[in-house]
Amino acid sequence: MNQRLAVLGAGNMGEAVLAGALSAGWAASDVVATVRTEAKAQHLRETYQVATTSDNVAAVRGAGLVLVGVKPKDVGALLDEIAPAIDPAAVVVTVAAGHPAAFYEQRLPAGVAVVRSVPNTPASIGAGITAIAPGAAATQAHLEAVEHLFAGTGAVVRTAEKDLDAVTAISGSGPAYVFYVADALAEAGVLLGLTRDVARRLAAQTLLGASRLMDESGEHPVLLREKVTSPGGTTAAALRALDDGGVRAAFLTAATAARDRAAALGG
Repeated sequence: MNQRLAVLGAGNMGEAVLAGALSAGWAASDVVATVRTEAKAQHLRETYQVATTSDNVAAVRGAGLVLVGVKPKDVGALLDEIAPAIDPAAVVVTVAAGHPAAFYEQRLPAGVAVVRSVPNTPASIGAGITAIAPGAAATQAHLEAVEHLFAGTGAVVRTAEKDLDAVTAISGSGPAYVFYVADALAEAGVLLGLTRDVARRLAAQTLLGASRLMDESGEHPVLLREKVTSPGGTTAAALRALDDGGVRAAFLTAATAARDRAAALGG
């Protein structure tokens, strides 16, 4: 497969994928990114030594992989713009929420492979997780190429397209939930008399360590939670207060709201 990569819309997520591709072995000379401002173009050229342009049509010519990184509201116009120039053998990978693969397939030449993806912001430091789902024309080889594209951003999982709205609700929006919890923990530390710096560091490292322990141990979070919770102890008292406050139910409601919003974006 042609390894030339065109990143259409090098915003925060587009840049994260671009950086990950380079760390996964892509040659900078095989990458072109489209931008709206010269300041962003200069940043990408100086940081990654990749080519930049404001011309989406020029960017996709000869590209084997095309990453659609624009906002959902701009996807339709972008596809109409690039359709006449795109290589029919190219793979189009989208990070835009909502729109189904069929939305892309209807606007691109027949047979162009489309793969939807849901990355998250920790991809910018190589610690993300991306779910990918194939469109009608995407083959095993296409999926492997997309996995290679995202390999430098963190873990990659495959899922059915019907599950991507749920993925968006859990891992796509999930970092914001974690930052919300971190902020609450740090604020609680300040309330209990800690300095803001110490409280923030305690919250951040606790979340990081707990996440690594869950990932590396492979144990169910319930079992890990029980190992921290002594009968009648401090943790048991805290967890009871969280249950009394409806925190678990609030997370379920939040995830459902995010899933429904993701579905609406594609409507």
